[in-house]
Amino acid sequence: MSFVNGYMKVVRKVLPSPLSIAIILTVLTGILALVFTEPIPNKHPVISVLDHWHAGFWSFLAFTMQMMLMLVLGHTIALSSTANRIIRRITGLCQTNGQAAVFVTLFSLTAGYINWGLGLIFGAILARKVGEHAKEKGIDLNYPLITACGYTSLMVWHGGLSGSAPLTVNTVDHSLVDIMGVLPVSETIFSQSNIVAVIATLVLLPLFALFLSKRSYQKSYPKSIRTKTNSKDSPEGAEKLDHSKMFGILFGLIFVFYWCYLLWSNHFSFDFLNLDTINFILFGLAITFHGSLYKFVKAADQAIKGSTGIMIQFPLYAGIMGIMKFSGLLAVFADFFMDISTTETFPFFAYLSSAVVNILVPSGGGQWQVQGPILIEAATKLNVPFAKTVMSLSYGDQLTNMLQPFWALPLLGITGLKAKDILPYSILFMLVGGSIFLSILYLF
Repeated sequence: MSFVNGYMKVVRKVLPSPLSIAIILTVLTGILALVFTEPIPNKHPVISVLDHWHAGFWSFLAFTMQMMLMLVLGHTIALSSTANRIIRRITGLCQTNGQAAVFVTLFSLTAGYINWGLGLIFGAILARKVGEHAKEKGIDLNYPLITACGYTSLMVWHGGLSGSAPLTVNTVDHSLVDIMGVLPVSETIFSQSNIVAVIATLVLLPLFALFLSKRSYQKSYPKSIRTKTNSKDSPEGAEKLDHSKMFGILFGLIFVFYWCYLLWSNHFSFDFLNLDTINFILFGLAITFHGSLYKFVKAADQAIKGSTGIMIQFPLYAGIMGIMKFSGLLAVFADFFMDISTTETFPFFAYLSSAVVNILVPSGGGQWQVQGPILIEAATKLNVPFAKTVMSLSYGDQLTNMLQPFWALPLLGITGLKAKDILPYSILFMLVGGSIFLSILYLF
């Protein structure tokens, strides 16, 4: 553990902010394009790269909105009274440090498989509520470990129902449809191999959390926070409609009804799942769980603050994609992957490269847009199944979230801890999870 703490001290000193990382990656991609590709005829090489950058800069606008909605709606659901009631029931199960570690890990993983935004916020709120419960009841608790357990949802989300890459390639108009066609989720999220991965993580990671809970620790709890109490608004006239539970719930149930219809019309297969259909049901559930439009909007106002990074950084990722696509750098990278890979080793290199890239590009959706075309091009030439390629990227991308503090920021804000408090534990979870995902890639 002392080695890990020393390593993290170095990381904290050399790792810039996520926005700075995106800018550095943009400059690096531009340099690579200047070195390895030919410029546009009759144009200066630098201007050529800038043209490519500009051509791609705004190409992710729809995708950016999808990602922002997924985070905001997941967060909004987690802030509902329904979610709070579920959390209170779970905290009642946590009477020891070991029980807290197991249950927080298990429920955070489950929420993460349902939706990455829900998992992130639900895990954070659950960790804090368990900490407050332990402090109130006088239960010895390793609060940093429990918070790290609440963050484990970000290590499994890309193989779950909100996985960006699997859902994106299941849409008829995704950017690589001419190469790989539409890849149904029955071959990715609901494949036999991924189901085994889900079961393995739901069993092994809580057991590993129990093991960690038995190690020596200094008991700790969340710091008390003061909350402002605002007087309730007094609705007048037509504003009463926004406060009506019946109106809000009935409207939310329209979304739920149509989603159930889609499930029924697809003979209860989930091949219809994509980013739009996931957000559609999240929208309806968020309104239904809050009961009134007024409460829904108030929760969304609070949740939307966490989506700023997506809004600001995704255009930079789109610009990177523009440089790689229009300059021919994608083809250069695909050739490199083929040179170092065989049909048997390619899933490993795809998995490893995705894990490394995620440290610099902390966005599963952005990473798929940047790295997905490279991997699919190489997989086509090496005759590697597209489904395995997509899941290799997904497993690698989600794994190193345990190292990348970008998505931990909402969790740290809720729990009142710093990244250095949870990273020594999250790194150990990463090692166990990485072993599971790598085993799945080679056993199936």
